[in-house]
Order: sequence, then C-alpha cells, then structure tokens
Amino acid sequence: MEKQKYLQKQIIEKAALAFTLARTGQFAVQGFALPWMDRLATGQKRAAPKEYTEHLKEALSKIYQLHQKDLAHINNGLYPIDVLRPETPWQHALRIPKVLIDSFKAAKRRQDKDAHFFDSESEDYLNQLPEYYKRNFHYQTGGYLSEISAELYEHQVEILFSGAADAMRRLILPSLKVHFSNSDGTGLKFLELASGTGRLTRFLALAFPKVQITCVDLSPHYLKKARERLKNFRNVNYVQAPAEDLPFKNEQFDAVVSCFLFHELPFEIRKKVVAESMRVAKSKSYLGLVDSIQKNDDIDFEWALKQFPIDFHEPFYKNYIENPMETIFKDQGLQVVSTEVGFLSKVVSGVKLIDS
Repeated sequence: MEKQKYLQKQIIEKAALAFTLARTGQFAVQGFALPWMDRLATGQKRAAPKEYTEHLKEALSKIYQLHQKDLAHINNGLYPIDVLRPETPWQHALRIPKVLIDSFKAAKRRQDKDAHFFDSESEDYLNQLPEYYKRNFHYQTGGYLSEISAELYEHQVEILFSGAADAMRRLILPSLKVHFSNSDGTGLKFLELASGTGRLTRFLALAFPKVQITCVDLSPHYLKKARERLKNFRNVNYVQAPAEDLPFKNEQFDAVVSCFLFHELPFEIRKKVVAESMRVAKSKSYLGLVDSIQKNDDIDFEWALKQFPIDFHEPFYKNYIENPMETIFKDQGLQVVSTEVGFLSKVVSGVKLIDS
C-alpha cells in the first residue's frame, strides 16, 4: 500500500512538472510573436539585448528552479494542487488574437511616447484617481482603466514572464502559512492591496479556505473582472480605494499583502502604503509583498532591471530598484523576517510587533 501511494505521488509530481513546463513553453512561443507585431506597427526591428542567448539560458534555468520550488510547496501541503488548474483551452485561444492586437497598439504608443491616451470609457474615472495612476502602464490600452485591459492583463503578464508569473505570485504563500502555523484561515482576515483581477486572491483563498479576504484596487474594471473570476469564493469582498488611503479602521487585519504593486508607485507613495498597511494591521500581524527583484537581489538579472523600463512604460521603476523594500519596511517599524528571490520576483515579509 505504501509503495502504491509513493508511486502515485511520483506520477502526480512528474505530471504537474510536465504541465508547468508545457505552460511555460506555450507562453514563451506567444512571446516570440510580439517582436513581429512591434515591427509591423513601427516598421522597425528592435535590437535584442547584448548576450541575448546567454540571458535566455539563464532565465530558462531559473524558471525551471522556480517551478520545482512551487511544486515542492504543493507536495509539502502548503497549498493545494488546485492552484495549477488552468482555464479552458478555448478561453485561452480566443484571447490570443486580442493580445496580439493590443501588442500592436502598444508598440505604436511606445514609438509615439504616448503614455497618457485614454478613451471615453477610461476618462470617466480619471478625476477620481491620483496623478501617478493616470497613465497607460506598459502602454496597454486604457492603462488599468478599461475592460479590454482587465481581460488581457494576466495573459500579457504570463507572456512577459514566460508562464512563470503565477509561480512568482505564489512565492508569498509559504511565509504566510508559516506565520499562521499552517492554519486554514479560520477567524483570520486578510487584506490584499492592488488585487487587480484576483489572481493572487484565488491562491490565497485556496491556501486558506476559511479566511476572509478583502480586495482593494483603484480600477473598477479590474475589480469587476475579479468578481467574475472569483464568483465561487464566498469569502472575498471588494473595495475600490487607493492603497495609501485605506477606508478601514485601525487594527482590522491579520495580514496585509500585495503583488506587483510597489514598482508602479512613486517613492513617497510606497512609504505611505506601508504606513497605511501598518495602521490597519493588528499587532503581530503579517505584512508581505511579492514584486520585482531590486538592485543586487540577483546579479544575473541586472540587465533585465535596466531593460524593463525601456521596453515598457514604468516611470517609477528606476527609483524602485534603487530603494530596497526591506529598508522601507524597517523604517516603518516592521521586523523583516524573510526575503526570498524567485526568478524575476522577490518576497519581502515582516511582522508588526507594536501597535501603530
């Protein structure tokens, strides 16, 4: 019986690894089409970074390591294998032409250096938003203020990271599980900042099936998409608000988390977001983020940190990589308990030891 269970586990592990690698492969193939859309839009061929082949080999190696780590966390029971459940092939395939069309439009905006174009759908919300948010991040259509952006964003991010984005998001789960002693979430309240379309939210809900999650985001379109995607999760609610000015009373949450938020914020806003997180967090609560690596986090990817703001509209990124989030956490009174790097992302987590 034990031998049979062992063999079954081995089969599941190998099948899961094969699936994740196949997923990486198909997103990577889609990524190879984007330079052609760029050339079609601009009439110019963008030069590849120097030592491209060496960079690609290094990236593929670290993606593989990330997937192995992710599967080890599943095998160790930190979160269920359901986190790997894909959407239907039909849903995925239908989105690809839309991604390519938006890539064409983004290339035109990049060429024209037009990062502030909004259609009438988006402009209706601009007067409600902080200045730093009024831009087409990544040159995508409508920035974060259009339905097409909300539909395509997660797919575009997976192409950017060759199918590794979800595994990077899940890097925050192990430290959460350790902090809460492998709890199922009973009696806990989590706050997720800049929750977007709910990708990390789903993983949190699967890892902590009885937790109450509050999602905060500035985009009504992204919150709408999150509601649609997470309609089967009854323990999630949604609030439209800026992360630096939260509409909650002091000491409401046991954990405050975010994913891919801080690199899109000005330096002073980053500090305000951490301060607000401290305010709404209970004593001994968990505060954590998963975001882009920063300078000196991984010397092998220093080239990528320089290239990213060139290829995409990310006006605050250069400042972000120069100012470690660990330092901001410490300056706000957090005890930083861990920093972990995985591919192009890192997790920084801390504990609030005193009341703010």
